[in-house]
Amino acid sequence: MPQRFGLAEREVDGDWRDYMELLANEEGGPPVKLRTTVTEERPRTILTFNTSPDIGFDRSVNAYRGCEHGCIYCFARPTHAYHDLSPGLDFETRLFAKPNAAALLRATLAKRGYKPRAIAMGTNTDPYQPIERRYRITRSVLEVCLETRHPVTITTKSDRVLDDLDLLAELAKLGLTAVAISVTTLDPRLSGKLEPRAAAPAKRLAALGKLAAAGVPTHCSVAPVIPAITDEFMEEIVAKAAALGVPSAGWIPLRLPHEVAPLFREWLSLHFPERGDKVMSIVRSIRGGRDNDPDFFTRMKPSGVWADLFRARFRLACKRAGLGKPKFDLDCTQFRPPEVGGQLRLL
Repeated sequence: MPQRFGLAEREVDGDWRDYMELLANEEGGPPVKLRTTVTEERPRTILTFNTSPDIGFDRSVNAYRGCEHGCIYCFARPTHAYHDLSPGLDFETRLFAKPNAAALLRATLAKRGYKPRAIAMGTNTDPYQPIERRYRITRSVLEVCLETRHPVTITTKSDRVLDDLDLLAELAKLGLTAVAISVTTLDPRLSGKLEPRAAAPAKRLAALGKLAAAGVPTHCSVAPVIPAITDEFMEEIVAKAAALGVPSAGWIPLRLPHEVAPLFREWLSLHFPERGDKVMSIVRSIRGGRDNDPDFFTRMKPSGVWADLFRARFRLACKRAGLGKPKFDLDCTQFRPPEVGGQLRLL
């Protein structure tokens, strides 16, 4: 059984730090191209079930492990530690793909007694990270969902989701899907530092608009909100999303579990040395004096003066823009088990 702390020391992620120093020394030069490797794995199951009381789904599909987007704030980074890999650069470059995901899902949905509820994609790593264009695993999962009339939700920060607009539009007509795209900032230079290989903010907003125009229920997630770094963009992101026809928006505060906290501190020392202490001071003030609050409910709902301020600002921005809270009641009544083993579906 893999253990999270199999490596002897994880407090400092040297490979990531060395890479950041290389970037700093080559400022103004061509970007450093990372070498990405992908390992294909064949798991025996693909649906992951959870009993967390503070999230709105109980099952998910993660087509990939690790994420090429390289977002410094990604709360999923520590999952690579289960495989004795670095939550820093390994998480961004040593990726895992599950080519048999769709086949596993079909087998699961065909089991006697299976009861459908919305499958969440993008809850751990992004289903539309760059390698999706090669593997098309997310698309194959959506094809199974359409065939079986199974509800599915997607969270991403990539405009690559538009590659599957045909499937998403068909699912939307049946009330079977909703898509959330996270927009962290409107500054492309800042985005390049925070999310070096994710789609530019303008592309994400444009994707939200195209999805909404195609009839796909959409949601703009302003996430994560990083105090004194990205919070200045909250109101404008909400306004732009509303102008594109997006009906709802939400915000999620920065989370720094396990190894993400020291990585984020190093990132601050490199890119924002003059305000790093201020940022972390605010983070701790909304997390009960800690870098991170792992407890159910409060991990998603920070407290304190700064949290109240962000909450009030966001509420007012949504009111001005006419945006509400997400109301995606996906239809579970249309589900029909898939055909397996050459047997025809009984009508």
